[in-house]
Amino acid sequence: MTMRRTDLALEARELWQESAGETTKLPGVEARDGEREGLPVTTVDILDQEGEKALGKPKGRYVTLTLEGLASREGDIFARSIQALAAELSLLLKDIPPQGLVLVAGLGNRAITPDAIGPKVHNYTLVTRHLVRQMPETFGAFRPVASLAAEVMGTTGVESGELIQSLCEKICPHCVIAVDALASRSLHRLCRTVQLTDTGITPGSGVGNHRMGLDRKSLGVPVIAIGVPTVVDAATLAADLMGVEELPDLGEGRDLLVTPKDIDSQVGDLSKIIGYAINLALQPGLTIEELELLLS
Repeated sequence: MTMRRTDLALEARELWQESAGETTKLPGVEARDGEREGLPVTTVDILDQEGEKALGKPKGRYVTLTLEGLASREGDIFARSIQALAAELSLLLKDIPPQGLVLVAGLGNRAITPDAIGPKVHNYTLVTRHLVRQMPETFGAFRPVASLAAEVMGTTGVESGELIQSLCEKICPHCVIAVDALASRSLHRLCRTVQLTDTGITPGSGVGNHRMGLDRKSLGVPVIAIGVPTVVDAATLAADLMGVEELPDLGEGRDLLVTPKDIDSQVGDLSKIIGYAINLALQPGLTIEELELLLS
């Protein structure tokens, strides 16, 4: 049977439990639910090869933050989302030296809105590498940060992975943070969840265009991936709506991807939240208000 398509470890675990029975223990996988800034957080740890085989994902930690209330812009949801995401990212960065250079890589195609998360996050990234090097007396307390909007092969003729790999060889970062769009199995998680993982990422996976993987093996340094589901595969969505196990044959529609009608505003909101959260995690001495001034 063809599996429903999803890039989220949380959903891969749900699909496994649905097929095996909710009371069946998932081998090689540990999961726990929590809360950060009033927002639900689910952590899935894939511990060994058995867990990798069960979920079809590499061994490592997958943290899913649900941004409840973001769509309705209720209260202080923006600030809470930024703080929660920054806190979870800080935990994944705990082994990176405080003054270690970090490269933020925005993946995707800015000309296609559901795939523009990465390039738009690049626009909100506070870059400091040049400032720390040129004016250490003023900016010496900042962590050096470089940023790249890698774009896609169709616009550059070069794989984004090759660009990032070459840049890593040149500037030697201690860590890479890669941001990209993902695919979900269900509509209610689109643009409402953010997944962080210490396993790296394969650019283009959200739109079914797999390229060179970005991970410790390919880049030589730890790679933390931040992904937002912006599309649902049409066949996966149809199966969920009809409540059937088998993916339906949609004929010419089998390659369709579904995205929200207000994807422009949602991608804009999420890009700012992720960009600011990355900045706070990398520069913990700053506040959101200070970031607004520095990035304006």
